[in-house]
Amino acid sequence: MRHAIHVPLFGTLADPCAITDIACAAEQNGWDALFVWDHVLSPVAGEWDIADPWITLAAAATSTERIRLGPMVTPLPRRRVVNVARETVTLDRLSGGRVTLGLGTGRDVWREYSAFGDDGDPRRLARVLDEATAVLTALWSGETVTHRGEIVVDGVRLAPGPVQQPRIPVWFGTNRSGGAPIERAARYDGIFPLGMGPDGIARIAETVAATRGGLAGFDIAVAAGPDADLDRLRALGATWAVREFWPGDCPDKIVRVIERCAP
Repeated sequence: MRHAIHVPLFGTLADPCAITDIACAAEQNGWDALFVWDHVLSPVAGEWDIADPWITLAAAATSTERIRLGPMVTPLPRRRVVNVARETVTLDRLSGGRVTLGLGTGRDVWREYSAFGDDGDPRRLARVLDEATAVLTALWSGETVTHRGEIVVDGVRLAPGPVQQPRIPVWFGTNRSGGAPIERAARYDGIFPLGMGPDGIARIAETVAATRGGLAGFDIAVAAGPDADLDRLRALGATWAVREFWPGDCPDKIVRVIERCAP
């Protein structure tokens, strides 16, 4: 099992230098990844400073050599696919092939769609996520892409491609334990269950295994606090234990946890 930390870019954690220090501490203490939130408005009550994930991750990439990096998760339907393609490839090349891309639909409960004139209907967001992910991975491949639907791309080929082949690993965040979100994730490289207990994780693993014909090559990243039973989670199919932090946590606290709870 591999070990990651997951931090919001809110409050004092909106300082890219603080995140760089956290990334360096994680690498030095044997952690395997740094994942960050991707929000444009706050999902937490109060007024918060918020940082951009891509520039912050680029700073972390230039200060580390080993740990994996990525947003967990990026709501792809609120982004232009060509921008995400360029950003992810650039970050993958900058980091020497260390990007893991977490994707999801996002929700409009915090007005991250409607506040900017976008349609936050969940059914539409699911359709866009499916189309946009297929287009994104096609653009990474270097092929000429034409697609007409919720996403429109007309004869576009992007270069260069990512370091990682056949593609940058794609995980999906979800609070569901069955149905289309799990089947979508099973077509790619991993899943990040949100707010899920052991029973839900077991159902996810069963569905993914049934869809793929097994769990080989597929990551299941689960939130794991200090008292988590890692042996049980591993037995259920989990491959990553993710230590989560929240807005209001300060950089010094996170570094202390990284050092005290080193894998």
